Amino acid sequence: MIAWSTIFTYSIISAAFMLALLGMWFVAILPMIDLWSKRFFRAYFAILMVCSLVSLTDMILNRYVDIKIQIIFGFFESLMLSLPLPMLTAYMLHCYKKEIRKSTVLRVTNCLWALFLLLLVSTFFTKYIYYTTPDGQYQRGDWFPLLITPMNAIMILNFICLFRWRKLLSRKYFLAFLIALLPLAISLLIHTFTDVTALIDISTVLSAVSMFSLITSEQIEQNLRQQREIARQQASINVLQMRPHFICNTMMSIYYLIPQNAEKAQQVTLDFTTYLRNNFTAIAKPDTVPFEEELEHTKAFLAVEMVRHEGALFVDYDTAYTDFKLPPLTLQPIVENAVVHGVSPDLKALHITIQTRKTEKGSEITVKDTGEGFDSISDDVIHTALENIRQRLRDQCNGTLSISSHKSEGTTVTVFVPRKN
Repeated sequence: MIAWSTIFTYSIISAAFMLALLGMWFVAILPMIDLWSKRFFRAYFAILMVCSLVSLTDMILNRYVDIKIQIIFGFFESLMLSLPLPMLTAYMLHCYKKEIRKSTVLRVTNCLWALFLLLLVSTFFTKYIYYTTPDGQYQRGDWFPLLITPMNAIMILNFICLFRWRKLLSRKYFLAFLIALLPLAISLLIHTFTDVTALIDISTVLSAVSMFSLITSEQIEQNLRQQREIARQQASINVLQMRPHFICNTMMSIYYLIPQNAEKAQQVTLDFTTYLRNNFTAIAKPDTVPFEEELEHTKAFLAVEMVRHEGALFVDYDTAYTDFKLPPLTLQPIVENAVVHGVSPDLKALHITIQTRKTEKGSEITVKDTGEGFDSISDDVIHTALENIRQRLRDQCNGTLSISSHKSEGTTVTVFVPRKN
C-alpha cells in the first residue's frame, strides 16, 4: 500500500508538471510579449516540465528498478532543478538593460553553478554528500549542505541585484522577480536541512507562472499604451490635415479682396494666420487646453470661411461659459465638418450655432447647423473626423461626443467634458 506522504509527493510533482505545461501554452498563444522574453519563458517552462517528469520517473524507479539507475535519475533531477537559478539571473540582467555577456554578476553566477555541478558529479564517487543504501533508500551525507551552498549563494546574489537596481524596473517587474525568488530561496534553505525536493519543484513552477503572469501583463499594458499613443498621434495628424483647396481658395480670396477692400483683406490674413498657427501648435499639446483657446481657433477659421462664403454662412455664439478644458482641435473640426458639408451654391444659407453650458456633472458644447443633415453616418470623411474627436475626448478627458441628425433637418453635435474630481 502506498503511503499518504508518497501520494502527496506524487500530487505535488504532477501539479508542477501541469503548471509548467500551462505556462508553455500561455507562451505559445500570447502575442504581446517581446521575442527575448518569449524565448526565455519557453526554455524556462520546458526545463521545469522535464524536471517534473524526471522527478516522477525517479519516484517510480525508486520502487521498482535497479539502484544504479535511480542514482542517474537523481543526478539529472538535481541538475534540472538548478538550471532556473542562473537563468533568472540572466533574465534579470536583460530587464535591467545590462550587457549580459560582459556582466560580472553572470560570470560569478556561472562559476557558482559550475561549482554546484562539480559537487554533484562527485556524488558518483563519494558518499560524503549523499548516497543510496542497498535497500534503495536515499541518505544524505555530512557534506550535503555544501552541495546547496552554491545555489543559496546565487539566490543571495539575485536578491542583491534585485534591490540594488530596483529603480530600473517597473513595480510589476520588481514584484515578479520578488515572487520568483522568495519561494525558491525558502525552499532551498529548508532543503539544506531536510529533503523537500518536491517542494522545490512546485515552488519553482509557481514562481515561474506568477512571474510570467506579471511580466506578461506589464508588457501587454505597455503595448496598449503604445497603441493608444499611436492612435492619439494618428488622430492628431488626421485632424491637422488641412484641405489643400481650402488653403488655395483662402489665398485667392485674399488676393481678390486686396484691391476691393484692403482693410478686410488684412483682417482675413490675420484670421487665416491665427488659424494656421493654432493648427501647427496643436500637435505639440498632448494635454487638454482651455476652451478659450479652442474658441479663438474656431472663430479664426469661421471668420475666414464667412469671407469666402459671404452671404451663405452665418454663425451665432452663445459661449458665456468657458471655464473648462478639452483636447486641442475638438471644436474647430466639428465646425469645419459642418461648413464643408453644409455650404453649397445649391443649398440655402447655412446657420451654425455654438453653445456652451455648465451641467451638474461637467461642461457641454453644442454645435447646431441648418444643413441638409443625414439619416446615418455613411460618409467615410464625416465618420473618420468625428471618430477621431470622439477617441481623443475619451482618452484625454473621459469625454463623449454624440450626433443627432435627420435628413433636411440639420445636424447637432454635442460634446460633454466631465468635471474633474
